[in-house]
Amino acid sequence: MQRRDIVVRRVSFRADYPAGRRHRLHDELVARDGVDRSDLLVWGPAGAATQFAWFDAGPEPTAALLDAVPEVSERRLVAGDGGTYAFTRQTGFGFDEDLLAVVAAADVAFLPPVSFLGDGTATFDAVGEPERLSALHDALSDHADVAIEVVRDFHRDGTPAAVTDRQRAALDAAVAVGYYEVPREGSVADVAAELDCSASTAGELLRKAEARVVTDLVD
Repeated sequence: MQRRDIVVRRVSFRADYPAGRRHRLHDELVARDGVDRSDLLVWGPAGAATQFAWFDAGPEPTAALLDAVPEVSERRLVAGDGGTYAFTRQTGFGFDEDLLAVVAAADVAFLPPVSFLGDGTATFDAVGEPERLSALHDALSDHADVAIEVVRDFHRDGTPAAVTDRQRAALDAAVAVGYYEVPREGSVADVAAELDCSASTAGELLRKAEARVVTDLVD
């Protein structure tokens, strides 16, 4: 029997939670000036475990924000990367119980960071089989406005840019004909011949794929 590889995908979600379902820290982020983003980089298996986050503000406004969150029992701040890193301990997760139940039941893995933004939305990535990721989307949609922003295959040695299969084929063909060699050995026409399409179509595929790769690299 021929072996069938299991498809594992990485999906980027954006969730717009109603105010009543947001974490208190997120509420403070939305309400305050001077702090617009918090990236939760590391979290533990229990609310009281040390968490590690980054805020796009200096230590003083970051401290004021954290001090306003009742669940935060300890904090240690370190300036870095144009903002402030925060090591915190909390008395509990502080998330809406229904949302926690969805996350706990989800048969997928969540990748850092979880980003809380000043416009009230949160972004995060999850990894799993397509049907399980779809189930997560459906379950979260019962409690928030959830959008899928990017879907791409997951690879353990790093996630490639989210190009389509046809764009990836164009990049593969371009490499094969020497289009990216210095000096260039192949042309767009050569790529088109490999793909059995017109030169204009091949050029458009390459431009879109290159734009996606460069954008992901810069981000």
